[in-house]
Amino acid sequence: MSLVKYNNNSISAVTSAASIPSGAMTHIKTLTASSSSTLSFVNGSSDVVLDGTYPIYVFKFINIHSSSNDNQFSFNLSADTGSNYNVTKTTTHFYAIHSESGSSAFSYYAGGDLAQSTAFQILTLESGADNDECDCGELFLYNPSSTTFVKHFMCTMSETGASPRESNNFIAGYGNTTSAINAVQFKMNSGNIDSGKIKLYGIKDS
Repeated sequence: MSLVKYNNNSISAVTSAASIPSGAMTHIKTLTASSSSTLSFVNGSSDVVLDGTYPIYVFKFINIHSSSNDNQFSFNLSADTGSNYNVTKTTTHFYAIHSESGSSAFSYYAGGDLAQSTAFQILTLESGADNDECDCGELFLYNPSSTTFVKHFMCTMSETGASPRESNNFIAGYGNTTSAINAVQFKMNSGNIDSGKIKLYGIKDS
């Protein structure tokens, strides 16, 4: 993301707000969970843009709180404007964990990867439901409107697990389709997203 710096002289020379560059990242939509079974971003619905306007889209997860312990935050893609969230995916998932008791591990997570599967891709190990527990992170989706290439994505999640422990999850993969992706849905694998926000941004060409 580009940064624009101003001094007093440059600010005084601005005659209209349109003269100030908006930068490379543009906020598109914020969804707020309230005991929500799903949160969906659908192109053309409720001011959501998820098309060829931007080559990269990024979702920011802020204080995602599960309704019950040991849930897994997850997502899926749609090529039919949200009628179905079932795009075939091949993915990989590894993590580093450190518990409050001092135990730690670094491992590939075979239970978190997909091999040509239409299932929801999990992004956390065991999201906790205590009042102070939540998940935060971001997911990048590249060129979803392409009708030539598969649709790559990468995600990093900081998770407060039910153990309790910190889990740093790394997930990457691709939607194995040359159809345009025009909707993305998030949910827990069981129960609801009790609270939290998901923000969608578009990143311009440099």
